[in-house]
Amino acid sequence: MAEEVREHRLKRLRMRSMRRGIKEMDLILSAYAEANLDAMDAHALDTYDAMLNENDQDLYRWVTGQEPAPERFSAMLDDISRTFQP
Repeated sequence: MAEEVREHRLKRLRMRSMRRGIKEMDLILSAYAEANLDAMDAHALDTYDAMLNENDQDLYRWVTGQEPAPERFSAMLDDISRTFQP
């Protein structure tokens, strides 16, 4: 399989960020994606892509600190959480 062109990958990740199952996650992840995806390296994009495969209810609990995030996503979810704290 050919490697996905970065421009296409960013577009796909933005779409997946705003088409979630929970409206709160639509808002949080689409804003985070818009602000951060362009600056991410390939490894960070891989992590973000994998995180988007997680269940929205779990993501919401992790972002809001209701439950600890899995280690592989913890740094990114901490960043997402800090982005949306008042």
